[in-house]
Amino acid sequence: MTPSEQTAVSVLVIDDERDIRDGCERFLRRLGCAVAKAPDGGAGLQAMEKSPADIVLLDLKMPGMDGLEVLKKLRQFHPQVLVIVITGYATVETAIEAMKLGAYDFLPKPFQPDHLRLTVGRAMERLRLTRETERLEQERQQTLADLAGEQSRLRTVIRALPMGILVTQPDGKVVLHNPTFCQMTGLAPDSPSGRDITNYLNEPKVHELARCVSQQKQNNSDDPEAVEFVTKQGRNLLAQATPVLGDGGASLGAVLVFIDVTPYRMLDQLRQEFVAKVSHELRSPLSTILLQLTLLLGEEGAAPIKGHRHLLVRARERTQGLISFVRDLLDLSRLENGGGAAAEPVEVSLEKTLTSVIEALSDQAQSREMELSLDLPQGPLPMLRADPVGLESVFTNLTANAINYSPDGSKVKIRAWCEGDSLKVTVSDQGFGIEPEKVGLIFDKFYRVKNEKTRYVTGTGLGLPIVKSVVQSLGGSVEVDSELGKGSTFTVTLPAKPV
Repeated sequence: MTPSEQTAVSVLVIDDERDIRDGCERFLRRLGCAVAKAPDGGAGLQAMEKSPADIVLLDLKMPGMDGLEVLKKLRQFHPQVLVIVITGYATVETAIEAMKLGAYDFLPKPFQPDHLRLTVGRAMERLRLTRETERLEQERQQTLADLAGEQSRLRTVIRALPMGILVTQPDGKVVLHNPTFCQMTGLAPDSPSGRDITNYLNEPKVHELARCVSQQKQNNSDDPEAVEFVTKQGRNLLAQATPVLGDGGASLGAVLVFIDVTPYRMLDQLRQEFVAKVSHELRSPLSTILLQLTLLLGEEGAAPIKGHRHLLVRARERTQGLISFVRDLLDLSRLENGGGAAAEPVEVSLEKTLTSVIEALSDQAQSREMELSLDLPQGPLPMLRADPVGLESVFTNLTANAINYSPDGSKVKIRAWCEGDSLKVTVSDQGFGIEPEKVGLIFDKFYRVKNEKTRYVTGTGLGLPIVKSVVQSLGGSVEVDSELGKGSTFTVTLPAKPV
């Protein structure tokens, strides 16, 4: 035992002979023990109550309470103490009875210091081993608790990850997967582990990726191996694999991380469609302007044309169309980014806004002999809190569309009224109408209704998306009711109270 362990051992000597008590005390202190003494059994039990000892040297033959009775009490109230019986009558019967009561060892009288040292030394070694065992058990329990807590935290982290996780052994068996992986691949949330990877994912490229990574057949770069595939549910998933290495660098399997890249692929597709649409919208008018300017200048073999005013007018119209297209793009971008199309909201009169729209488009309607009318209620309409430029653009776009998509000589009517807590405005025409299957598409960016009757109508396909964005920013809604060949009615609903 180390000195610190010896000092930690306390011994109680219970004996009615003072010489034996004093002799044991002197010798035990040399061993580094803390020693207490008691002249009889009652005093010994009291001493144990005040300060329990690790080892008790107990004389069997004492006046009053004898040693066996004291031993019974010690076993009852202090079962952990090691009792060494001191007796001058070491008979077989007393030995058997003391062993039954739990005595650790015997020390027959008279005894020599070496005999005391050996007997107490064995007890101290037993005590040391007991304490070491208890310490190791506590450490084991603490280690198990730490491991359980670490595993619980790890499971929680894996379950909460926004990407799918799949862990495989070198033979391809899955040992772990998280709910996100099940959601991505369409598996049941309670799918058990332990089966081959082919039971979880029908994608040969991923199977091969897991096999190669588990066998450490990777490229020389530090980046993880990755493959991209499409699931049955139409999701684009990117699978990245990293080997799990044990001691000595041996492969224990692979960890596969699945990332849903569907939104990025959709953005790529939208970007390509946007570039194609914008390129088409820009190329056609620019080509027309270039051709007309070429004719005016007499270049590339073309003879100069006299009376070229109509060409200049046409070039101006095309240029204005391009400027309008760019302005619509900027307005739509600001609206979708929450910036609005113009200034801070102010109080706006709906009557004045609609009257201004009628005045601005009256010349265009008259040039096609169309009747453009405004129907307002007798009393004043509630004021709106809105961006006046954005609100005017809503009804300008709707009215201009009604004129453009209606035959010459037809009627376009704007009507406004108050209905409960809402303001209603309808823009009705007698135009070409919209096919039922295309009504849900007209508010998509760049979409335009094209058929034999509308193919000569120019436009960017951004007017109605701007209308929808502005109206929604005001807390309202826009709906359309159309019948092919008879016309369309767009209904804008706005809250009458300020928003």
